[in-house]
Amino acid sequence: MKAPKVRTRRNGSGAGLKDKKVAPAKGPESRKPPHYDVAIIGAGMAGLALARQLLLRTDKKILLLDRSAQVPIPRQKVGESTVQLGAYYLSKVLDLEEHLLREQLLKYNLRFYWRRPGCPNRSYEEFSQCYIKTPSNIAGYQLNRNTLEAELLRLNTANPNCTFHAPVQDLAVSLSERGYHSLRFRTEGKSASETEFSVTAEWVVDTTGRSKHLARRMDLTQPSPIRHGSSFLWVEGLVNIEKLTDLGLDEIRMRKDRAQTGHFPIWLATNHYVGEGFWFWVIPLQGKTSLGVVYDSALFPAEQVATPEKLMEWVCREFPLFARDLPRRKILDHGSFRSFAYDCAETVSASKWALSGEAGRFSDPLYSPGGDLISLHNTLIGDLILTDDDRERARKVPLYETLLRSLYHAYVPSYAVSYDVLGDQEAFVLKYTWELAVYFTFYVFPFINNLFTDPKFILPFLSKFARLGRINANLQPFFSAFYQWKKRHGSPPPAPVLFDFTQIGPLQASEKLFYRVGVSADEALDLLDAHLENLKHLARFFLAHGASRALGEERVLTHRAFVEGLDLTRTQFDPETFRTQWARLAKQKGRYEWPFDPCVLNPFRPDARGLGDGHRALSSKMASAPMASPMTRR
Repeated sequence: MKAPKVRTRRNGSGAGLKDKKVAPAKGPESRKPPHYDVAIIGAGMAGLALARQLLLRTDKKILLLDRSAQVPIPRQKVGESTVQLGAYYLSKVLDLEEHLLREQLLKYNLRFYWRRPGCPNRSYEEFSQCYIKTPSNIAGYQLNRNTLEAELLRLNTANPNCTFHAPVQDLAVSLSERGYHSLRFRTEGKSASETEFSVTAEWVVDTTGRSKHLARRMDLTQPSPIRHGSSFLWVEGLVNIEKLTDLGLDEIRMRKDRAQTGHFPIWLATNHYVGEGFWFWVIPLQGKTSLGVVYDSALFPAEQVATPEKLMEWVCREFPLFARDLPRRKILDHGSFRSFAYDCAETVSASKWALSGEAGRFSDPLYSPGGDLISLHNTLIGDLILTDDDRERARKVPLYETLLRSLYHAYVPSYAVSYDVLGDQEAFVLKYTWELAVYFTFYVFPFINNLFTDPKFILPFLSKFARLGRINANLQPFFSAFYQWKKRHGSPPPAPVLFDFTQIGPLQASEKLFYRVGVSADEALDLLDAHLENLKHLARFFLAHGASRALGEERVLTHRAFVEGLDLTRTQFDPETFRTQWARLAKQKGRYEWPFDPCVLNPFRPDARGLGDGHRALSSKMASAPMASPMTRR
């Protein structure tokens, strides 16, 4: 929206916000201004999705405003990849499954690729890679944001309870602590009475994205410790990375590593080509491919990808397999962000205003959390809008704000502390497996069971989440320090390493959790207790693995005294400390029995790469055996 000059006064409710006065609409003085139940400012993904959510479930009158003359805008929109939570919201909550399957592309999980020193890296099969071979139980999608938003706008405006105005200029919002909010704006029309509007609304929701119409005027914006940027473009046609090779079609089809990688179309994944502090995405859309790099500004010179041409040159130089394809592609559109992460002091208010999408908080594109943040905010905002009792809503608001802030802040260390870990496959396996297990357990499972809008669930959930947060705060610098140690002491594998994250038992258990639906708050809290123990096992295993790698001593992994002596919230990656502890404890007897295969990371150990079939058979047998999981205990 066009930003008028304003005078603001901060308070908890947002009362006192005053915008530039706009001349009242012409007409009889006695005529009351039109009234809406909800005014949504901004018709991007967040605003359109919230409108759809409300229109599906209520008969409330919705006013939808946008500053653009054309919605969606003609320029291609970035942010195409979804993961489980956001995909579930779009397909199941917003009932868009048919559109998503007909007009968008089904997504095949996330895959990550590492260059191998000493190799030309000109062919797909030369890269080490990590993935999850089995498609998720919750379908994900690769979204052309423009076509999806066009469909959402069509569905919303077909409903008589939705009024849409665009382009809107000189928007003035006056929030009231009690009573209705007022909005004034101009739009196109044949006469003054058709161009100047004065309306009231019970709720105002800002979804204006980076314009942050309300947050800026209310002094709610907060900086983020994440300092990352991005440069991206779209090219015509499909960039099928599996065909970037000297192999013929039959040779591609008959490669022996299909036993590990599977036969599903790999180009449907969000494919990440990674290095220290950066990753390059390849995302397929209908008739085009999205390509872009995200980088830590402290580790990556932004100038080298500052233009579309520079971005193309950079990726062909860093990952030579793309030189086979990209130079002949037509660039359709491009864009960049020098910085995109930010926080917000408040996003929901008992005074009936709220912020969703990039109008509130955003972290980082890695793992595609943008759609998740929209889904979480819209779900809680929608529940507040449907809560008629003022006292009940007043009780919910601080709970919801604390929940939303906690879920957002839990993302931050992953991006602000350990982005360098992208530079090594083994270190990244530890980082991503941990973060994905947490995501499945504490994000996806509660969301699909409608538990985040159950006040009885939220406080106990936050207590468990805080305990997990202390472990995560210790693990992120541990992962980074392990990576930095490997830079100095690691040895590259002699052949590509192909690794499925779900070989690590606790991740399998976490993924199975979100198969559980229809559970009560009490049942869910019991399940979270058990799965919190599962995550603690995973954290302890990664600490032990890091120590065993630093010491070059595989026995550390199953040495009871050493493993039990690891403190999940304090143990740092310090080879000298590990060496001292091992010298003191090595002679003690007793085996630590893991509830999963502790040999699963042997492909990354130089001291285990030459082990014969007998050892691999033992590891396979352990991996397939029933887990002595904490989920079976109460």
